[in-house]
Amino acid sequence: MSLVFILTILIVIFALGFDFINGFHDTANAIATSVSTKALRPRQAILLAAVMNFIGALTFTGVAKTISKDIVDPFSLHNGSVVILAALISAIAWNLITWYFGIPSSSSHALIGSIAGAAIAAEGFYSLNYHGFIKIIEGLILSPILAFIVGYILYSIFKVVFKNFNLAKTNRNFRYIQIATAALQSYSHGTNDAQKSMGIITMALIANKMLPHNAEVPFWVQVSCALAMGLGTSVGGWKIIKTVGGKIMKIRPINGVAADLTGAGIIFGATYIHLPVSTTHVISSGILGVGASHRLKGVKWDTAQRMVITWVITLPITALIASILYFALNLIF
Repeated sequence: MSLVFILTILIVIFALGFDFINGFHDTANAIATSVSTKALRPRQAILLAAVMNFIGALTFTGVAKTISKDIVDPFSLHNGSVVILAALISAIAWNLITWYFGIPSSSSHALIGSIAGAAIAAEGFYSLNYHGFIKIIEGLILSPILAFIVGYILYSIFKVVFKNFNLAKTNRNFRYIQIATAALQSYSHGTNDAQKSMGIITMALIANKMLPHNAEVPFWVQVSCALAMGLGTSVGGWKIIKTVGGKIMKIRPINGVAADLTGAGIIFGATYIHLPVSTTHVISSGILGVGASHRLKGVKWDTAQRMVITWVITLPITALIASILYFALNLIF
């Protein structure tokens, strides 16, 4: 059995592991509002999210192509398989650390930062595809800002439209609507987040010349990544749910619907233009926008500040971890 084949198998295993962890780490964001308002029981919400994530992951492949080609060129990498393996281990480690402490950090930031860090360690800064990399970073920065603005505007519209309605009855009706919006947001999560691991596996197959340069994402890669994320979602992510669903603001069903529609809309838009975004950033920022529109003082800005700090430090920290792992793995392989 060749070393290249062993490395490829390891990459597939760790990529599916990343998707599994992403399932309970990031998918918790998609169902946090529906659980916190009791529109769905935790088990119901997790089952719904698992199914919708699986379906969403099978629907698109554009983001996977962006991940596999726009950060680095797999063919140009020296010891490319080790670069990819180091990036995956780094991203998994950071996800587990932030999950343990209940911090809704970004799996996208972790993975993209890790790929960049490992590639730089292998080939230097010139290994990066700067045009594609900057485009991805711009998307990661702009998408949460846009989500905050859209969430603020959408809830402002809700306040005007429903201001003369009975509050208790309105919230009761919106609790039913939240089931649909939670499903929609979980589906949108699958269309974007699951594709990142698809892109990683495809990158490894291209780098090891098991696929041609312009190959489509293989169907078995789509199914296995979708299944891994669905299974990960079924495990749940209660720590993240508590932070996103209760520690940013007190969420009522009408708030939750506005936040879910905001998150799903932004994520769908990004998927449509083949851009990987942080679903964590988008969903949390949408909630912050809705909260600011509802009552500025009702937002727990200390939690928001802690989240922002984590988001900012994720890219450089994961890049550093991945670069160290690359040098360590290079001694083995």
